[in-house]
Amino acid sequence: MMSKLIDKMNEILRHEWTGVAQYSQAGFVISGHWRQVFAEMFFDSAEESFGHAKLVGEKISALGSVPTVERNAVKQSQNLDEILQFSLEFEQKAVEYYSAAIGLAEEMGDRALVIFLEDILKEEQEGVDEITKLMRDKIASGSGKKGATKAG
Repeated sequence: MMSKLIDKMNEILRHEWTGVAQYSQAGFVISGHWRQVFAEMFFDSAEESFGHAKLVGEKISALGSVPTVERNAVKQSQNLDEILQFSLEFEQKAVEYYSAAIGLAEEMGDRALVIFLEDILKEEQEGVDEITKLMRDKIASGSGKKGATKAG
């Protein structure tokens, strides 16, 4: 059971490393009149992903395993709507990963680890909620690629 949990936490860590790169890239490339509104938000999100990566990596190490240095493919665009869609998908996937890890920690009876993961899950869900609000007009009009779902 512990190895399954470590595998899930390393999957989370890969995802958070991806977030550092993907959100940083979005902050770099956003231009035009939306730059002042969104660049800082994307850089803040990159910092949040790094903070989560640090927490998860430290926990993996504390559990006696080796944290991954790998990341997943980065989705890139210079189109704000696409960047926001990628961001929403990223945050939804994070909610999915953390929820699965919480389930494994609950099965092991590790209440402290459940709380640790729930604290991060709360921030990930806030990201889903915030991006969903930003995209509300797109989602409501059906011009978004898919509707937002509130997971977790």
